[in-house]
Amino acid sequence: MDQYDTLYREFRWQVPAAFNIAAVCCSRWASDNGRIAIHYEDESGRTSTLTYAALEMEANRLSNILRRLGVAPGARVAIVLPQRPETAIAHIACYQAGAVAMPMSILFGPDALQYRLQDSEAVIAIVDQAGLADLTEIRATCPALKHVLAIDCVAPGVLDWQTEMVSADQHFVPHPTLATDPAILIYTSGTTGAPKGALLPHSAVIGNLTGFVASQNWFPQDGDVFWSPADWAWTGGLMDALLPTLYFGKPILGYRGRFSAETAFRLLEKYGVTNTFLFPTALKMMMKAVPAPREQFTLKLRAIMSAGEAVGDAVFDWGQTALGITINEMFGQTEMNYIVGNSAQKWPAKPGSMGRPYPGHRVAVIDDEGQPAAIGQVGEVAVNRYDVHGDRDPVFFLEYWNNPQATQTKYSGDWCRTGDLASVDADGYLWYQGRADDMFKAAGYRIGPSEIENCLVKHRAVANAAVVPKPDAERGNIIKAFIVLTPGVKRNRAADDKLIAELQNHVRGKLAPYEYPKEIEFVDELPMTTTGKLQRRVLRLLEQERAKGAG
Repeated sequence: MDQYDTLYREFRWQVPAAFNIAAVCCSRWASDNGRIAIHYEDESGRTSTLTYAALEMEANRLSNILRRLGVAPGARVAIVLPQRPETAIAHIACYQAGAVAMPMSILFGPDALQYRLQDSEAVIAIVDQAGLADLTEIRATCPALKHVLAIDCVAPGVLDWQTEMVSADQHFVPHPTLATDPAILIYTSGTTGAPKGALLPHSAVIGNLTGFVASQNWFPQDGDVFWSPADWAWTGGLMDALLPTLYFGKPILGYRGRFSAETAFRLLEKYGVTNTFLFPTALKMMMKAVPAPREQFTLKLRAIMSAGEAVGDAVFDWGQTALGITINEMFGQTEMNYIVGNSAQKWPAKPGSMGRPYPGHRVAVIDDEGQPAAIGQVGEVAVNRYDVHGDRDPVFFLEYWNNPQATQTKYSGDWCRTGDLASVDADGYLWYQGRADDMFKAAGYRIGPSEIENCLVKHRAVANAAVVPKPDAERGNIIKAFIVLTPGVKRNRAADDKLIAELQNHVRGKLAPYEYPKEIEFVDELPMTTTGKLQRRVLRLLEQERAKGAG
């Protein structure tokens, strides 16, 4: 049954004036001493469990430390940590102290850390051994950074987490905050220019909830356990996994280690994971490595959300046949997350579609003038500040940190532009067409790379693919595909030539004749962001440089 229209029409936002993420994601559950907040495991096999009661107590200790170190309400606290219990403790401590949590990936090098610390003027950084060396290298260039608090590692001029926590008071009176007060500062990994710091209010958690609940097939239910490999330093891990799971008082698994298909299935089985968020890249790896997972693993999965790239019907079909789950695609971005998607148990999913606007979000495809595009016309996905009832949507970011011009440019009136292209069909489903800067023309045809990539991945020999324009004197561009092959594919000159022809014919037979890749290059890996998104821009620039060299 399609319940979408009723759910969308009847939903109304309820945002209290006074609101704090720590209160709803931790404090209200802490009186239940046995309620588990976090299961933790690392790749060495070490495990631990953190209850909500312990999460509150440890967060109280850290909040007192932050206050003693002079962290005032509104001050930025850098959290350079992987998935581990202390990461959740740091977030809760910041929110209840009125500070702004600024998560950063442990994969950031010195330059990336330096830019964000300088731009945000963060006053304290919390790190473990994964981030300490790079942070130490650039600390002197960040005058606002007064203190570094280190977990499981020591260095000159660095405070020891354990020592500080043992002596701190476990009682703390939270700083009162409004729903509109700043809570989180996340720097976006934009395709052009320097990263921009998106400042999110406490209310952004509320704005995420309709999409989270729907995409996770009406989370929470009895026995629900959540896991996602998405880094908690990014919106995908923080706002799509950690915080909404804690909001509902359910356990989340934090795993510190490299992702692999085998590890993913092992964790899903071991912890009885019922709900997950997996990037399309991860799903492709799992599909290729373990085509029939239910023959090898006992799984309790009941919902999978995927975002970051188009899933494509190859992975979509595998989810239904191999896992018995219709993968709910979702679309959003740091500035306004969880805005479009599916909920297979409440409304039918169309394979390949991004889904429909989630309840509470007024979403449209708009043209260059900021007007809604016609059905089937490609335009930019945008979200209105106000929902269909005229109520303000709480999902929105407040501003780009220290960048009022970028904040202003983001909007066309009350429409906030995403930079992503899509079309909308007669039923209100959106169909992803790629980033605005990923689209290109070849021989006069407008090319969207995701459809071609999805077609290529359906071939048995292809593990992953990226399509970009290659400059061509006669046709402007030709379509080029970079392909990662599945393990065991035979490689030599003759075999490569044969496979290239086979792949080209494969695309010719399924898409328009002009969409097949005229050139194919086999690579060991594709450039990806730390959030698992394909960086086509890197490959596009590579081809531009090659063309200059050839000329």
